[in-house]
Amino acid sequence: MVEGLVIALVAVLCAGALYVASAARVIRQYERGVVLRLGRLRDDVRLPGFTMVVPGIDRLRKVNMQIVTMPVPAQDGITRDNVTVRVDAVIYFKVVDPTNAVIAVEDYRFAVSQMAQTSLRSIIGKSDLDDLLSNREKLNQGLEVMIDSPAVSWGVQIDRVEIKDVSLPETMKRSMARQAEADRERRARVINADAELQASKKLAQAAGEMSAQPAALQLRLLQTVVAVAAEKNSTLVLPFPVELLRFLERAQQQPEVEGAGAGRTGRQPSVNGATAQPPSSSGNGSPLPEVEAPLPEKRTSEEPAAPPASTPPAAPSSSQRPFAHH
Repeated sequence: MVEGLVIALVAVLCAGALYVASAARVIRQYERGVVLRLGRLRDDVRLPGFTMVVPGIDRLRKVNMQIVTMPVPAQDGITRDNVTVRVDAVIYFKVVDPTNAVIAVEDYRFAVSQMAQTSLRSIIGKSDLDDLLSNREKLNQGLEVMIDSPAVSWGVQIDRVEIKDVSLPETMKRSMARQAEADRERRARVINADAELQASKKLAQAAGEMSAQPAALQLRLLQTVVAVAAEKNSTLVLPFPVELLRFLERAQQQPEVEGAGAGRTGRQPSVNGATAQPPSSSGNGSPLPEVEAPLPEKRTSEEPAAPPASTPPAAPSSSQRPFAHH
């Protein structure tokens, strides 16, 4: 009799231990438990910790409440300006209502993934290429609104959506590279022209200051020589002032102008105060040989003027000869 009771007690204890082992559940801190008893939803959501369910009657569904990072597969689309692109993204979401995440949708992860892909295709068709490349913040906000609207009824909250990469065709990449190069070259030329304009204005002001002070040009020349000599070169380049060249040119042209003016008068130099006339031609039309009159030597006031040696005295005529005495 006693042995039968002991055996029965042991059997009950074993059955109780088996029941507790099959009914015991542990819910982790980042999870929530949804219990379905005979197919009907229990109102209470099981919190983290140890909990019990009825084996064979209750079914416990654990829902992860952490933020889920889900990559969106790359989607091919045509932008509003007819450019074929390939865009992929990443979506961050979390479950805020575990009951709706279990009851309202079969698989909330798959549903969010499909909604993200369709929304990404839609946003590609509504945007230009420049918006996809430079205005991604606005597109991310649009994607978040488009995905979050149906996901609210699933007990899912979209935390953030980010466009990761935009793949362009090779021809479009080359065209954009040429466009960027041309734009940078244009900006470089504009900056260079602006610098030249400012430098010319400063040089004009410096030239005005140097013209007022001639010594400033010499000081500037000496500074240039010092700067060149500091490089320890074997050849020294010495700038030559342009003003000095102009002065020498004017000094050389002045005698030429005076000689040309004397030749245009058509007169010969005067001899003893008389102006020599140009040689005349003979009756037969042949020109007479030109005889250059010698210039008289300069004499002092004390010495009498000597007759020119080139003209011998004329012989007296027969009427002018003195009476000869025999």
